[in-house]
Amino acid sequence: MSFRIGLIRGDGIGPEIVTEAKKVLDKIASVYGHQFTYQELLLGGACIDATGEPITKETIEGAKASDAVLMGSIGGDAATSPWYKLEPEKRPEAGLLGIRKALGLFANLRPAVLYPELAGACPLKEELTEGGFDMLIMRELTGGLYFGERHTGVENGLRTAVDTLTYNEEEIRRIAVKGFEIARKRRNHVTSVDKANVLDSSRLWRSVVEEVHKDYPDVELSHMLVDNCAMQLVRDPKQFDVILTENMFGDILSDEASMVTGSIGMLASASLNDTSFGLYEPSHGSAPDIAGQDKANPIATILSAAMLLRYSLNLQKEADAVEEAVQKVLTEGYRTGDIMSTGCTLVGTKEMGDIITERINL
Repeated sequence: MSFRIGLIRGDGIGPEIVTEAKKVLDKIASVYGHQFTYQELLLGGACIDATGEPITKETIEGAKASDAVLMGSIGGDAATSPWYKLEPEKRPEAGLLGIRKALGLFANLRPAVLYPELAGACPLKEELTEGGFDMLIMRELTGGLYFGERHTGVENGLRTAVDTLTYNEEEIRRIAVKGFEIARKRRNHVTSVDKANVLDSSRLWRSVVEEVHKDYPDVELSHMLVDNCAMQLVRDPKQFDVILTENMFGDILSDEASMVTGSIGMLASASLNDTSFGLYEPSHGSAPDIAGQDKANPIATILSAAMLLRYSLNLQKEADAVEEAVQKVLTEGYRTGDIMSTGCTLVGTKEMGDIITERINL
């Protein structure tokens, strides 16, 4: 089969980690008889350097013409980079927000997986994480408090700021459908997280999620208040399969979940629209302090490529092959510096990519 993949190499360590993920995709194409055609696209700081803007019309058009986009990390050191002397709408992160809006990417998926081989890096007690865990947080990405009306002014002589949390039923319905669909590809359990004991928006959220659930009777649905969910993530992370939640709650919970895995360098992510298209990127930042030094962990980007295969290209066995190759390499004891432990073999970015690529076979 033939597919078009956009590549956004990004800033900092982005070009290095995208190179290794592309190497893995090329091996998948070779082993399974596919053809991947790539188009290089600019975004963020690299785009500012080349064009003066964090995103261009050409990037948006190129992304829309692709079946999926694989992206490295966007941004730099806010204290030293000239990019952050620009007005906010000209900074690298504005490009990321721009492409999400232009492509209608409303569903953010962030897996949080603790591999048994990395249990020692997890800050939780061993009895809580024995055997590892595998959850996926599905966050609504384009609505809620971050996108509601806002203003700051003076009321009754006091400086006052207002942020508005707004959701309509269609925004909730479309993310709920994605959540149940993906749960069917995993372990058939959705935990919908809200604050329905306080917020009208959460009561609507819960009501619409329950309506959508009627079309997925094979998937178990449970509800959990966000404060309880924050506690349960560190008390019993193995209980979760798919966590479905709104924008701000998902922002906070996904960062919490990332830390209980032990290393953010292992965490992939995807942002999907209402078609099969998705933008896939690692959850970590651009790490400009180690850029170009062959120190970055490429596994999060490689696992993002596996998500690309699974969710946008519908190549399930190929995605499994990438994830199994990562598992093999960890079992064999290869580690980049961020996940290094006693008795393991330290490798760089390129060598880690090479070893994972070598482990992909029919």
